[in-house]
Amino acid sequence: MSVGRIAVIGTGYVGLTSGACLASLGHQVVCGDVDAAKVAAMSRGEVPILEPGLDEMMARGLQSGNLTFVHGAAAAAAGARYILLCLPTPDGGDGRADLRIVHDVVAQIGPLLDPGAILVTKSTVPVGTAQDITETVDRADVAVVSNPEFLQEGTAVRNFMNPDRIVVGSTDRAAALAVAELYRDLGAPSVVTSAESSELIKYAANAFLAMKLSFINSIGALAETVGADVAEIADGMGFDERIGSKFLRTGPGWGGSCFPKDTKALATIAADHHVSFPLLEATYVSNDQAQDRLADKVRAAAGGSLCGVRIALWGLTFKAGTDDLRDSPALAVALRLAAEGAVLQGFDPAISKDVTAARDRPEITVVPDPYTAAAGAAVLVILTEWPVFGELDLLEVGRVMPGRVIVDGRGMIDDETAAAAGFSLVPIGRPAHHIVPA
Repeated sequence: MSVGRIAVIGTGYVGLTSGACLASLGHQVVCGDVDAAKVAAMSRGEVPILEPGLDEMMARGLQSGNLTFVHGAAAAAAGARYILLCLPTPDGGDGRADLRIVHDVVAQIGPLLDPGAILVTKSTVPVGTAQDITETVDRADVAVVSNPEFLQEGTAVRNFMNPDRIVVGSTDRAAALAVAELYRDLGAPSVVTSAESSELIKYAANAFLAMKLSFINSIGALAETVGADVAEIADGMGFDERIGSKFLRTGPGWGGSCFPKDTKALATIAADHHVSFPLLEATYVSNDQAQDRLADKVRAAAGGSLCGVRIALWGLTFKAGTDDLRDSPALAVALRLAAEGAVLQGFDPAISKDVTAARDRPEITVVPDPYTAAAGAAVLVILTEWPVFGELDLLEVGRVMPGRVIVDGRGMIDDETAAAAGFSLVPIGRPAHHIVPA
C-alpha cells in the first residue's frame, strides 16, 4: 500500500541521498531544487557530488520511475504527503545556524500543501525550529516532524540503508509514527521523541563524536611524549563496549560540513540558555592544537623555517571518499604552512582543479598526480586518509623529491617501508623509530 508521494526539497548530500534511497525502498519520490541546470543534469542521471554508490542508486530510481527531479520547491511539494526539508543551514557567523533558506521555503510552500501533509525537517536545525515552522505554516491540518539525518560523507548511501536508528520527534505522535514508517523496511529501531529532543539529538551526537576525536588526538600528543603508540592505545580502549573502537584514530583534527558547524551551534545554544558547557570549548581548543602540532612537525622537518620551502601535500578534502573541502583539517594545516611562507603543491584524488586563494584560505597549486605534487619538495605531508597514499611507489617519489622526510598525518606508511625508499618518517601519535633510511 502506497504511503503517498514524498517530496525532497534540496539536493545536496542529504537531500539527494535521501531521495534516491527512499525511491529504492519503493516510494514515489520527487526531488526539487532551485538550480534548473542541476535539475536537468540529475534528470539525465548525472550525479553532482562524489558519493560512492549514489550514481547506481539514482540510475535505478530514474529507470523505475520512482525518482524524478523538478525545478523549485513548489513543484516538488504539490500533491505530496511528506515534504522533506533538506536545505542548507550554514553557520550564520555567530555560531547560530542560519535558517533563512528553511523559513523562506516553508513560507513559499505552506499555502500549497495538501490537507494532512507532513513537513519533515531533515536539515540540522536548532532546538525550537519545529515550533517556528509550525507557526510559519499556521495550518492545523499540516503536521511538522523533526527527522534528523545521520549520514557521513563518503558512506552516506550505506549509512542510509543500514541506519543505527531512526529518530523522529513531533507534538503530533501519529505524524511522527507515519514518518518512521517510511523507513520500516530498513529494520532499524525507531526513537520517537518530542521535536525538541529530536532536534537536540543530532547536535549532541555530532558534538560527542567531535569530542571523541579531540580526545584521541590529545592522547596521541601524550603518547609521543611518553614513548607510547596511540594506535595501540586506541585498540585497547576500543574493546571496552562503553567506548567502542570508532572515532579513535588520530589525525590532523576533525572538520567537514557538520562537526565544526554543529559543535559550535550546540555551544551557542547552551550559552543562549545560560548553560555552561566547557567540554565543547575544550573540544575546539584541542582540534586547533592538533593542527598546530602537525604544522610544527612540518616546520621542524624543513629545518626550522618554511619560508620559500616547497612542501608536497597529499590530500586536501576533509576525509577520504568525498570531494568536500568545507572546514577541511588538511586545508587548515595548509593555511598554517602558507602563513609561514611555504610553497604548496597538493594532490587529492577527488580534486581536479586548483584550490584558489580565497579569504582565509592558502594558495595551493593543485596538480594531477601525487608524484607531481612531490616533485622538488623538501617535505611530503599526508593529510587525508585516501587508501591510495599507502600503496604508492615511494622509490618513484624519491626520484622526484629532493627532500627525504615524510610527515605522515594519517598513519598511512610504516617506518620500514619509508626507510627502504630512503625516507625518514615523522609519525603522529607515537615517537619516531629513527630507522636509518636505505
